[in-house]
Amino acid sequence: MSLHIDKLGHGPQPLVLIHGWAMHGGIFAPLVEALADRCRLYVVDLPGHGHSRACGLPLEPHAIAEAVARATPPAPWLGWSLGGLVALTAALDHPVHVQGLAMLCATPKFVRDAGWPHGSDATLVHQLALDLETGYHATIERFLALEAMGSADPKAELRRLRADVFARGEPELRVLQEGIGLLERSDLRARLPQLAVPSVWIAGRRDRLVPPAAMAWSAEQCGGRFVEIAHAGHAPFIGHAQAVADALQPLFAEIPA
Repeated sequence: MSLHIDKLGHGPQPLVLIHGWAMHGGIFAPLVEALADRCRLYVVDLPGHGHSRACGLPLEPHAIAEAVARATPPAPWLGWSLGGLVALTAALDHPVHVQGLAMLCATPKFVRDAGWPHGSDATLVHQLALDLETGYHATIERFLALEAMGSADPKAELRRLRADVFARGEPELRVLQEGIGLLERSDLRARLPQLAVPSVWIAGRRDRLVPPAAMAWSAEQCGGRFVEIAHAGHAPFIGHAQAVADALQPLFAEIPA
């Protein structure tokens, strides 16, 4: 079975949207609504998630990037959280097809270490991997709470995430484990100067998973633009969809017609 990709909106500008860990493309509904008049949106369900649960692809950025590129027209790509690793990989590997890059609360390296002070705690990420083995739903609940933390209305944001997370069925345990592995291992920092397409790095000032400083540094490495949404946490498209849409407009203007 191939990847499920919803085609939404009726505007002239194509845009590919790629969600984060344990979610599905439906989570982008507020952003789709904000962009529908301007964009023709290709909203991906990653392998093992949502309507792509039966897709046989591994949760591996290069494989996903190639599959999405085959199924979509040339367009800028937006990746949120883990989806940013896919979008960044695609922009690096397929710069003719991926015309621009929007990283939404996403960085080239997720886990903090001695040489990368901006990431998430490695112990926390490793514990999520261990917890998946014994408490699948509790682990996802814990991650949702981390995503909502720091937003202007964390309780409302958590309610929205809880309502949406299983709306298209439960993701496979295999891909959840693969996703945690990606977050633990991936490091694309050295390739940032090679990025040949325009980019925007959109951060939530209150994000507790992906520090804005990490995104500002990343934008500087590739000559991209950094935007910080003042009252947003890790999921700015919930509650701040118009601000995200506004941050994308200069990127669209940089793409040749």
